[in-house]
Amino acid sequence: METRLLYLTDAYQRTFEATVVAAEGTAVALDATAFYPGGGGQPHDVGWLTDGVRTWRVTTVRRQGSLVWHEVEGAPPPVGETVRGEIDWERRYALMRTHTALHILCGVVWRDYGAKVTGGNMEPLRGRMDFEFETLRGELVREIEEKVNAEVAAARPVRVFFMPREEVDRHPDLIRTKANLLPPEIRTVRIVEIEGLDIQADGGTHVANTREVGRIRIVDYKSKGRINKRIEIALDPSP
Repeated sequence: METRLLYLTDAYQRTFEATVVAAEGTAVALDATAFYPGGGGQPHDVGWLTDGVRTWRVTTVRRQGSLVWHEVEGAPPPVGETVRGEIDWERRYALMRTHTALHILCGVVWRDYGAKVTGGNMEPLRGRMDFEFETLRGELVREIEEKVNAEVAAARPVRVFFMPREEVDRHPDLIRTKANLLPPEIRTVRIVEIEGLDIQADGGTHVANTREVGRIRIVDYKSKGRINKRIEIALDPSP
């Protein structure tokens, strides 16, 4: 059994139908899902499952092996049940905007300063990314903020495609983290490209155009070590 990962090809799919293929405690695994199970610094989705009569709140989503498990409130639907899933779209879209904003930041820093990523995390409308900078002063931060917002205004398309692992291994720049975190068993790699700015391996959800991100504000920066500097960003509630 395995769960078809609908979010990999369509981040804008808010609802879907699926069959419960396994149950354990208050969690169910589905044969397909649009819920993102978390990873790469992006939190998991939340939302609802319904069978048309009962509705369950989905509080946690996790991927375990080939299955995605959805933790629900109350006794879960039984194996074999057909359910309709609905994502908490306001939260998901905020995370999509935030994730793309971090890729814009990463693309600008890589293109103009050659610094790799050493860590990152996000929540809706806020995120942080750590880079291999020896020094990071206010003047440089203001310069970076101006550049990332120029990329938002450029309305660059964001596209997703897949590439054989062998080809990815021949292009190390597709891995923007200092350490290559791709497990060796992954033979097909999902690539997210901001046309004309950034291209890298990534499994998360993104908006379709940089203009959807809205203004990016750098709200803090700090040193996390000799060559490890953190930049924290925030987005407005609406683009």
